Amino acid sequence: MEAWATYRTTSASEWTPRRLVRAKGDSRVSVVLPAHNEEATVGAIVSTIREHLMDRVALVDELIVVDSRSTDRTARVARAAGAEVVGQDEMTRGLPRLTGKGDALWAGLAAADGDVVAFIDADLREFRPHFVTGLLGPLLTDPSVEFVKGFYHRPLVGATSVEADGGGRVTELMARPLLNLFWPELAGFVQPLAGEYAGRRGVLERVPFVSGYGVETAMLIDLLDLVGLDALAQVDLGERKHRHQDTAALGRMSAQIMLTAWSRLQRRGWASPGTAPAALLTQFRRGGSDALPNLEREIVVSDVSVEERPPLAELRHRLPRRRVAA
Repeated sequence: MEAWATYRTTSASEWTPRRLVRAKGDSRVSVVLPAHNEEATVGAIVSTIREHLMDRVALVDELIVVDSRSTDRTARVARAAGAEVVGQDEMTRGLPRLTGKGDALWAGLAAADGDVVAFIDADLREFRPHFVTGLLGPLLTDPSVEFVKGFYHRPLVGATSVEADGGGRVTELMARPLLNLFWPELAGFVQPLAGEYAGRRGVLERVPFVSGYGVETAMLIDLLDLVGLDALAQVDLGERKHRHQDTAALGRMSAQIMLTAWSRLQRRGWASPGTAPAALLTQFRRGGSDALPNLEREIVVSDVSVEERPPLAELRHRLPRRRVAA
């Protein structure tokens, strides 16, 4: 793990846009932002990418925002800032309807035509161009790299204090122990759940996309099996600022990641075939009109089941010929 981390870890500061323009040659680069109700942040991200990586230098050829059934002005803001906006449902028309981030990512990959595709979360604040150039650097300069994962410091801002690296709670409490137990080859990834990553189209089209919050976990495990650890890399992107979810939401996220891991364990024969864990998560909410006697809490039951889109390469012939704007 230490050998791999030393060999396959770089810093975003190593890659300037102009250097990468020279390195990319005839390759096309797409950047995809999955977005659900992100009107507050998506415009600034799109504007920054367009100004610094499309207008000043021709590094990014295509900038796509996937509107994941937003009920706010996400699509309008993204389009006004200069992105091409596609609807998640339009890109998956004729296929079973799935929900969650993973399906939006799959739709974005289907919409993009770049040889290299970078995915960026749409809720980032104080976004800088190096979030894109850092991910592209290893892919455009080293043909042996197939996939790059970002990592960063994630400050957790509380009412009276800031914890410099307190933002990765699900990673540290659940995802990292899980990967270390069953996929120790992946232990060198600083942030396996990071939402910023990039890969070569030919590889990304060959792995399934889990519909919910398990997508990042599944992608790492599946890519490890597909191309091997040496083809995977990571890059330090500095500091990432974004909104944080409450503890109950993180619990639901964790449950989806555990279900995703279970499906991969079954494929390896490490979990009982033909069986599946329960997909209902019971949580408790303090107070409320439906609080039970003696508990002083409501019981909240959530469906945390996950589904998968098959590899894009298997379904390309069933997709709409034209992208339809949201």
